[in-house]
Amino acid sequence: MLATAGCGEQEAEPGSPQGDVTLVIGAYSVVKDAFAELLPAFKEKWRQETGQSLVFQESYEASGTQARAIAGGFEADVAVLAMEGDLDKIEDAGFISHDWRGGSDGGMITESIVVLGTREGNPLGIQDWDDLAKDGVKVLYPNPKTSGGAQWDINAIYGAGLKRSEELEGEKSETYAKSFLKSIHSNVESLDKSGRASMAAFEYGVGDVIVTYENELKARIQQGVPYEIVVPKDTILIQNPAAVVDRNVDKHGTREVAEAFIAFLHAEEAQRVFVKHGFRPARENVKQELSGQFVVPEGLFDISYLGGWDEVRSKLYSKRGIWYQVLADI
Repeated sequence: MLATAGCGEQEAEPGSPQGDVTLVIGAYSVVKDAFAELLPAFKEKWRQETGQSLVFQESYEASGTQARAIAGGFEADVAVLAMEGDLDKIEDAGFISHDWRGGSDGGMITESIVVLGTREGNPLGIQDWDDLAKDGVKVLYPNPKTSGGAQWDINAIYGAGLKRSEELEGEKSETYAKSFLKSIHSNVESLDKSGRASMAAFEYGVGDVIVTYENELKARIQQGVPYEIVVPKDTILIQNPAAVVDRNVDKHGTREVAEAFIAFLHAEEAQRVFVKHGFRPARENVKQELSGQFVVPEGLFDISYLGGWDEVRSKLYSKRGIWYQVLADI
């Protein structure tokens, strides 16, 4: 899905005469609302600094879908995705050649955590992951084949199982963690294409509990949707990257504006806008200043607890990985 922000309502192609410069953005669906505020702000900043009229060509999809599209030839100048692994796909395809992880925040522009969302009043009394495995509880999260958010969700559940096994057995047990994941997945009502699609299904009346990003629920609550947020004791820190797509900016002659846009996303102004839309900031000084706004779960862990993305992709999401074993067992 393509939309243009900045100069008129028509779609713009790279090099279009509608503006002095066109920037093509391939993003995961969750940032769309924040970008509705950020893109006009950067457009004005760019105009003041350079005198140029800037047009945005935007595409929003599930993160995995977006990554495959860019790696397959969609000429995005900037990729804004749900997880490091999706940028890796673009890098591995030869489209990103610089060290996008450079800088104090490791190339990440936002953070969040995986939480549970229930209907108003939390009618089933959901308190932690174990409650999602109870008889009759209908759970929603998206499909990890298409959604980066789903992989974060599954990583959170699997990691919580590892944490639980350490408490019970004194060491990490993959067998226990797989069983823990399976017990929850057996109650999953549907696997939607993206986190946004799962939210839409939940709000339509499907399911009792949704596993999703904290920022998604906060944003919907701000819009008047009566969710209850339940923060599990053990859950994962989500980190979301953005990067210039080198091959495409060099082809389009847009490197300067693309790099300026990435720098803008890391800067305080944009970080505060992200917070307004429910995200946790990635910039350290903003993170410290606003720390009181965010719950820090007792057992919060990051992707390194699972061995890093390379190991996660191999162990959980390869053809014979734990996730597919779980699917086959149910």
